[in-house]
Amino acid sequence: MAQTDDIITLELGQYRLREQLAASAYGVVWRASGPYGSGDVALKLVNAPQMERALPGLRQRWIDSARAEIAFLQTLEPWDECHIVRLLDSGTHQGLPVQALELLGGDLGRYIAADGTPALAEALGWMRQLNQALAKVHQYGWRYLDLKPANVLVDPWLRRVKLADFGTSRRLASAGPHSYCGTAQWQAPEQFFPASGGGYATAVHSDYFALGALFYYMVTGGGALAYCAECGEAYRAHQADGAADVLARHGGVPATLRPADEANFTAALPRNAQEAALALLRCLLAADPAQRPRNALHISRMLDAISLPEGPCLRAA
Repeated sequence: MAQTDDIITLELGQYRLREQLAASAYGVVWRASGPYGSGDVALKLVNAPQMERALPGLRQRWIDSARAEIAFLQTLEPWDECHIVRLLDSGTHQGLPVQALELLGGDLGRYIAADGTPALAEALGWMRQLNQALAKVHQYGWRYLDLKPANVLVDPWLRRVKLADFGTSRRLASAGPHSYCGTAQWQAPEQFFPASGGGYATAVHSDYFALGALFYYMVTGGGALAYCAECGEAYRAHQADGAADVLARHGGVPATLRPADEANFTAALPRNAQEAALALLRCLLAADPAQRPRNALHISRMLDAISLPEGPCLRAA
């Protein structure tokens, strides 16, 4: 088990663990001192104690996910890292993959909890940046499949956001249904409810649904869509069987965007921005993937159609 002051040796240098920043069933992130003169980094390790308790198949899945994440980040050209977290170094420790990543501020969830609802200009700016990040993920041949506040890091100086944590990403070339992955509260119907033949038939449009849920979250200052909250609660109570529980209660897939959601969303917006912003939200959250935006350019144009209120107090996006 990793501890403060442990030394982790990777391909480009040694890193001393300083403090644990975050942990999940899959991984543990530490603040670490990098090689002399390089500053601190975020060191991401596979959660070794959880690995010891997990079944062999799950252990291998975690290792494969970490390796796939490293492989994806290594393929990025420097100019593609504008809104995707940078991989600084990688290697293994005690036989498990390790990543050294650029150290940013807290995630979007912590930022909104501490700082309140972002100004509309800032929220739209972050939507544009996340749209660009997803476009790069898709361009390099992947589906992201885990867009949520905890995986969006905020640069406290430039007030920009970067996409992080690619452990659940799946290759677009593998078009068939896959095993369950991601976070239930942020998933499109095709990612939460299994296909008729089994597995989950996701595509790039599944990421657009999560972007819509995140748009609602930012505009409402941390609010959750009723559909997403219900799926999250069902998964926590029943794990993968939660999908069957939701289907049984509703007699099918429930509405992904409900009148109360729309009312909460528009109430948080200036009047001149409501119509265009709601049109984008409805498009992103369409239950049918074919009804969601065609591509990143489509989303960008819908974002540009949203009018900003006039006034000197807007924060820059």
